[in-house]
Amino acid sequence: MDLNVDVLDVSRSREFFASHASVQKEGTKYMTLADFCQAVTPSAEAKEVQKDGCNVLFRVADRQGRGMLTVDDFIHFEAMLSRPDAEFEIAFRLFDEDADGIITLDQFKHIISSSQTASEAVPFDFNSDWLTLFVGKNGKKDISYEEFAQLVKGFQAERLKQEFKYFDPKGTGTINPDAFKKIMLHVAKHKLNPFVVENLPSIVQLYPGDNISFANVRACYNVIRQMDMVERIARKAATRTQDHALSKADFQAAAAQMMRFNVLTPMEVDILFHLASRDFDSQTSRLPIGAFERLFDPSWSKAKGISYDSPTLTATTADVTELTNQVVSLSAAMEALKGIYNFTLGAIAGAVGATVVYPIDLVKTRMQNQRSKIVGQLLYKNSWDCFKKVVKNEGVLGLYSGLLPQLVGVAPEKAIKLTVNDFVRSRIKDRKTGYIPVWGEILAGCAAGGSQVLFTNPLEIVKIRLQVQGEAAKTALNSAPKHTAIHIVRQLGLLGLYRGVGACLLRDIPFSGIYFPTYAHLKKNLFNEGKDGKKLNALELLTAGAIAGMPAAYLVTPADVIKTRLQVAARKGETTYTGINDAFVKILREEGPRAFFKGGLARVLRSSPQFGVTLACYEFLHRVLPVDFGETPSFTPIAQPNVGMVAPDVGRRNALRVLNDLSPDLVGMVKR
Repeated sequence: MDLNVDVLDVSRSREFFASHASVQKEGTKYMTLADFCQAVTPSAEAKEVQKDGCNVLFRVADRQGRGMLTVDDFIHFEAMLSRPDAEFEIAFRLFDEDADGIITLDQFKHIISSSQTASEAVPFDFNSDWLTLFVGKNGKKDISYEEFAQLVKGFQAERLKQEFKYFDPKGTGTINPDAFKKIMLHVAKHKLNPFVVENLPSIVQLYPGDNISFANVRACYNVIRQMDMVERIARKAATRTQDHALSKADFQAAAAQMMRFNVLTPMEVDILFHLASRDFDSQTSRLPIGAFERLFDPSWSKAKGISYDSPTLTATTADVTELTNQVVSLSAAMEALKGIYNFTLGAIAGAVGATVVYPIDLVKTRMQNQRSKIVGQLLYKNSWDCFKKVVKNEGVLGLYSGLLPQLVGVAPEKAIKLTVNDFVRSRIKDRKTGYIPVWGEILAGCAAGGSQVLFTNPLEIVKIRLQVQGEAAKTALNSAPKHTAIHIVRQLGLLGLYRGVGACLLRDIPFSGIYFPTYAHLKKNLFNEGKDGKKLNALELLTAGAIAGMPAAYLVTPADVIKTRLQVAARKGETTYTGINDAFVKILREEGPRAFFKGGLARVLRSSPQFGVTLACYEFLHRVLPVDFGETPSFTPIAQPNVGMVAPDVGRRNALRVLNDLSPDLVGMVKR
């Protein structure tokens, strides 16, 4: 077990020793026990660490047994702590009282027995079959360093079994809750915080009867023993849910992906969620990450600011939280690929949605363009009458007049709309809880609606003129031939394509401001998306999108009527409009208030299913064609050794853990 001081900054260790050593004899500085405790104990933990904890480490560091440390002793001790197996080496040296490189059964008995206080309920049975496997039936086999490390790993499990048998003298296979609490305090007191200790007896509520089985005891112990991994999995799983809350399914799915096998059994997961849910007001089985944080002892799970007075070696809790919540930044190339991916899926979804409801859109446009005050111009009684007459006069294909420019424009329109909405929501969302206020959801929707007008307005004006020219061909007022979309674009020019843009903004901004928040809340509150890991099926997505589209579509119909009147090419005898205000006044004066809701039903019948189909298709395509762009780390780094902790501090922490595993009274500090 040679020490490699190369991993240690010796000059820094010398300076650190000199700044803490208080005794000087014959020109040589020495570090007392008090000096040593102050040096090795982080200031944030100083009040929590009792003298016995330092005594154990000081005993290992004091190689000559003089009661004081020289600078060489301190450097040697720090180098030992810098080893990756420091915790086992320190424990081994504590038990190897004669420093001959082996541990006898008598030495092991002496240390363990002397650490058990008079109040210890269950002395360890050194004649157990388990210990015999290490020392032989006659107890004469010596234990090497490597064998001792393995013994340490299994010691707590053996002690757990012995104590259970002690409290179950009749061999019923169960014990009462008080005995269960005593066992857990004897075996894992240093891994429990007050909240967990208080709620341990409540585990009996999970299962029938008034007692706790050995399987329950072992499952609870396994949860506590693996709490560091549990924390890592829980935080990782929380980053994958929109509300940062977890169901059992969410936790198990994250565990399966992070580990080669599920790290916890179903019983262990039940116990974990039971403890996390205690005294927590939640009406669902999903728990926020804050509920689980009460199980994690922050003294061990957070990297404290331990350093040799060097700011480069310190880290605050905020630093660790930031590291925990970090998202891997994508390269420019990956960002571009992600944009192309979302754009393509948005284009496909938009095209599907537009095609499905296009006949309804054509009927809506014809109804809105109908001037009821002009003699001979009342072609349609209602939307159904309009539909029948289009099919009769123009054929079934007449229902799809102007579809091509609609499909050409719908790709960038839907892509930018969905992208802007997601972008604004991500900026407003609380980074810790994932909560988005209602005003933030409305703002994101309005921003999305405003951004799409760049593509929507030219698309709408060409589509509308194509839709109404079939109607004009059947009247005596205009016998002009039909024009193509390209002809209309050339005729209007760039500025003409944005005629009525104000009315388009007046329609699209409030529409999206109503639609997107309604859609999100319908998914969550009506269909329980995310509850117990639930993912909505295609019908639920379609229904949520369709319902959200109803109020959004109807409430903005007046703006849609004005936009249509401004963008359509007026024929002889028809009223012309110069702007939004002019159109509003003339429509109100000539046709009355009801004219502003012409085609309202057709608009609801068109917009509601269109957005339902579009968003359902968009989310469905993401599930069917998933692409991982590597936006999140493969695991959540918790208490990384290189964050605010130099190697000796990690070794010191882990050494105390191992000693506490052997017997809590070996060390006077109780930390997980």
